Amino acid sequence: MPTLNLYTNVPVDAVTTSDILKDATKAVAKIIGKPESYVMILVNGGVPMAFAGTEAPAAYGELISIGGLGPSVNAKLSSTVADILQTKLSIDSSRFYIKFYDVQEEWRRGLKALRVDTVSKLRKALPELEREVRRPSNFVDFYSYSFCYCLRDKNK
Repeated sequence: MPTLNLYTNVPVDAVTTSDILKDATKAVAKIIGKPESYVMILVNGGVPMAFAGTEAPAAYGELISIGGLGPSVNAKLSSTVADILQTKLSIDSSRFYIKFYDVQEEWRRGLKALRVDTVSKLRKALPELEREVRRPSNFVDFYSYSFCYCLRDKNK
């Protein structure tokens, strides 16, 4: 499910938010090639934000998708979302950037590490994984790993 989180320091009213949601949903679905029914857009206006040392109108986005992303798609998405923000909120494209996360490869690596290549094998492995996660002796290891994992720049 592609999800686009948009943050801007520009206050956004309900009508403008609705327009951005509609336009961004259509754009993301079309460019990534997934149905609109799979796309989620979040608009967060009035967020304290400075970009290039000023508080002039700016925006930041994060797009998360299971597949469908790549250099040409990312460029098209970035340009299209920037155009939407320029039109609806008067945010110059030079004051907007977007970070892309393609989680398909991460999902594949996880399945490979679990040695599961079918849904039935995954279902069979889940009870043991749940038991492992619930063992008190593993809590510190899982917590430490998760915490450190999230601190790495590429995982933020």
